[in-house]
Amino acid sequence: MYKETFEKSRIINFSDAVFSIAMTLLVLEIAVPGYETHKQFGTLKTLQWLIPNFIGFFVSFMVIALYWIAHLKTMRFVDNFSERLLWLNIYLMLFVVLLPFSTSFFVVFVHETGPFVFYCLNLIAIGFTMWLIIKYVIRNNPKKTQEDTLKLNWQKWRSISGPIIWSLAIGAAFISWTAAIIVFSMIFVSGFIINRIYRKKLARIS
Repeated sequence: MYKETFEKSRIINFSDAVFSIAMTLLVLEIAVPGYETHKQFGTLKTLQWLIPNFIGFFVSFMVIALYWIAHLKTMRFVDNFSERLLWLNIYLMLFVVLLPFSTSFFVVFVHETGPFVFYCLNLIAIGFTMWLIIKYVIRNNPKKTQEDTLKLNWQKWRSISGPIIWSLAIGAAFISWTAAIIVFSMIFVSGFIINRIYRKKLARIS
């Protein structure tokens, strides 16, 4: 049965452009205060009001960067894009370009549950779609070595750990705002733990 494939380089270049544009748009969502506001309250006070914006920018920038790295490392094991993989990649790009909006929506209403849930759902969609892409690559690459499989599984667990943690953060948000932020922040701890586990596994087979 004939299966249509698509040129890898064009899709990778397009994906890289989408990632970079989304990362750039994040900072454009931080509105520069007006002249009168700055004149009345000064630089330090004006920047203090923007702290939630900069935190949201930093977190979302790092999330996009981490998933771009996962995408970069995963695509090394892809020779040609099938139509299914192409559409999975398109869905990933869709959720990535939505992140500047959901970040801005969250930081404007930083203590509201609804915007926080929307932001987490956007992040979950990115992580889950990346997880599906990696699963597809693992299943459809018969030439991979033990080391290749280990590296792909590394990225798979990193990709799905985010959606798991952000789902828990959504649940916590309906109980306590402080608990939700603590759970949300565990994404950085989980990444550190997963990295340690897989570095040790790679060292054992080297």
